[in-house]
Amino acid sequence: MKGFLALEDGTVFAGESVGAEGLAFGEAVFTTAMTGYQEIVTDPSFAEQIVTFTAPMVGNYGVEHARSESACPHARGVVMREARGPAWTDWLVEHGLVALSGVDTRTLTLHLRDRGAMRAIAVAGDASVDEALQVVAGQPPMAGRPLVADVSTKEPYVASDSGRARIAVVDYGCKRSILQRLAAAGVAVTVFPHSAQVRDLHTFDGILLSNGPGDPEPLHDEVETIRALLGRVPMLGICLGHQLLALATGHETYKLPFGHRGANHPVLDKRSDRVLVTSQNHGFAVKSSAAKEVTHVSLYDGTVEGFDFPWLRAQSVQFHPEAGPGPHDAWPLLEEWVGEVAYAKAA
Repeated sequence: MKGFLALEDGTVFAGESVGAEGLAFGEAVFTTAMTGYQEIVTDPSFAEQIVTFTAPMVGNYGVEHARSESACPHARGVVMREARGPAWTDWLVEHGLVALSGVDTRTLTLHLRDRGAMRAIAVAGDASVDEALQVVAGQPPMAGRPLVADVSTKEPYVASDSGRARIAVVDYGCKRSILQRLAAAGVAVTVFPHSAQVRDLHTFDGILLSNGPGDPEPLHDEVETIRALLGRVPMLGICLGHQLLALATGHETYKLPFGHRGANHPVLDKRSDRVLVTSQNHGFAVKSSAAKEVTHVSLYDGTVEGFDFPWLRAQSVQFHPEAGPGPHDAWPLLEEWVGEVAYAKAA
């Protein structure tokens, strides 16, 4: 079955459908990760996005339930140069994902780098380009969209019931690998909805602010809750959680032209002068700052990649220390934070 990807600027890329038939609207973005296609598509941070893989072949090593970062895919569509199957393509069909193979992803990626991530529609089946572009024009842009309510748990639940400390995870779109890493570090974990209040969280030994999709700026209630907890409970923010902590402490966020998505992003740890190769997935960032609390910066564009507020008992990183998927340079950060929380509890 033939298909195509139409961008809001009128550019069209032809391909062949290897997933479900239909239309998928979303923000067209690209990831430079060479592996982890199943983790990427099931990462809630990719909600409302059509993901272009720059790796030339996707699907080489099949699929496995344990690799999924959530119960279902969150990406709206998948664009590839060459899809390998049948396990991967069967999985795409089974989960109702519009997916295109045979697309010139090199040219598409360069186009998005030059002109920025933009609204798009992936089409598998019968539809005209003009009709598709009309649909795209009627859809909202990513900037200004609060998406966490669509991906967050609706009710609290226990992810790990025993350990040396009690950690509350505020779920803005939390990946399973974060919960698994916390449990492996030996803590009890309770997951709360994005709308959790101070009264729900303040009795825990530590709070983790998770990753998630969309623009952080419209999340005023979430920011106010974080601000009210500063100094009361140790906190660690990851990705969107980092951006929300930034807003709660007076820093600014903005939309990146084409985002940071991949498993090869260099980040400078200013404290050790060490460069970490990190896994990232975000379209918004914290503006560059010379503030003393800034601990990590992107070597691509100077955006703030980490904070430490010891006087507020809060820290954060823009990148993903759980590395699902990705390099393990930042792997120790979660365990180190858990150790600090457990030590503070014992003291």
